[in-house]
Amino acid sequence: MATVSCHCRFFFPPISSFSSPSGDIVVTSRTCSPVRPLAFSPVVSASTSSPNQRAREKENETHNGKLISSVSNPLVKHCVKLRLSSSYRRSNNSVLIVGLTPILEICKFQREEKGSFSIIGQLIVLDGTSIPDELSSICVSVVHVSANVLKKISGMQSIDSTEVIAIMRMPQSFCDLEMNGSEAMFHSLLPSPYRLLVLDGIQDPGNLGTLIRSARAFKWDGVFLLPGCCDPFNEKALRAARGASFQLPIVSGNWSQLNAYASKQTMKILAGHPGNNVNRPNRTSFLTGVVVNRLASEALCLVLGSEGNGLSFEALERAELISIPMEGLFESLNVSVAGGIFLFMLQPQNQRD
Repeated sequence: MATVSCHCRFFFPPISSFSSPSGDIVVTSRTCSPVRPLAFSPVVSASTSSPNQRAREKENETHNGKLISSVSNPLVKHCVKLRLSSSYRRSNNSVLIVGLTPILEICKFQREEKGSFSIIGQLIVLDGTSIPDELSSICVSVVHVSANVLKKISGMQSIDSTEVIAIMRMPQSFCDLEMNGSEAMFHSLLPSPYRLLVLDGIQDPGNLGTLIRSARAFKWDGVFLLPGCCDPFNEKALRAARGASFQLPIVSGNWSQLNAYASKQTMKILAGHPGNNVNRPNRTSFLTGVVVNRLASEALCLVLGSEGNGLSFEALERAELISIPMEGLFESLNVSVAGGIFLFMLQPQNQRD
C-alpha cells in the first residue's frame, strides 16, 4: 500500500544565527520577512522501505553532488559495457574516452572545427581531483567517483594519469555501410578525397589506432575499414589513436563498396607489400622518390594488410603493389611502422612541401 505525502518548499530570507553552548540555535536578526512557498508537489512514496530497497536507492545515486563508490552502480555498469562491447556502443551511439589527453584533443578539435562541445555527454572525475581548466567551461554533467570505481570503469590497475573519463556520442564522421550507412552518407563524408587509407583485416587495436592517428597527422582525408578489422572505438584502439578517431572520417564497408567509390572518384588503389618477400610479385614497385613524384598528382587509396595474413586476395588482385626498400634479411615491418612510412611518403604534396 502506498501513501501520498505532500512536499512544500519554502524560501527563508537570510538570518544570522549561532549555536549556544547548550546546542540551541540563537537567531540574532531583528526582523524576518514573511515566509514564501516556492514549490508544492505531491509525491507518491511507499509507506515502508525495506533494507534492500534502501540499498538499491543508494546504489542508484549517480550525481547531484554524491560520490559514487559502488562498482555495482548502474552508471558504472553502463560505462564498463561501453568500454567492452562494440554492439553496446553502437546501440547507445556512445563511446567511452579514458584519459585527459585524448579528451582535450577531441575538445580542441570540436571547438576549432565544429564550434561546440555537444559531443560530450558526461564527465567522470576522480574524487578529490579538480576539473581541468580546459573542461571547466563545458556545460555537461560531472560525476565524482572513488578510485576503485575509476579503476573498474577504465579497466586499468593504475589510474595515476587517468583522473578524467568522458562519455561521448559516437562521432558523426563514422559510417558503417553494412549496418546503417548509405552510399550517399559515404560520399557526403568524403566528397572529394585525395588520400584514403584502407585497412584490410587489421585485427590488432593498437596498430589500428596508431594508423588512424598517423593518417590524421599526415593530413590524409579518411580511413576505410574492410572486413576483419577491429572496432575503431575499441578501448585499445582509442588509446592508441589518442583522439584522432573523432577527427577524420572513418567508413566501414566491403571491397565492392570501396571499388565502386574509388571508380567514381577516379582513385588509384595501391597496396603495401613486403619488399623482401620471396613471393613478391614481379609487378611490385619500390617506394622511391621517382615513384612518389609520379603518384603525387593522383588520388590514391592505400591498402595495408593484416599482421598475420597480409593482404587479402582482393587486394592482391585489384591493387598496384608497392614495397618499402629495406637492407638486410628482414622480410617485413610491423604494419603500423610500415604504414607510417607509406603515409608520410605519400601524403598530400602541399603537406610535404
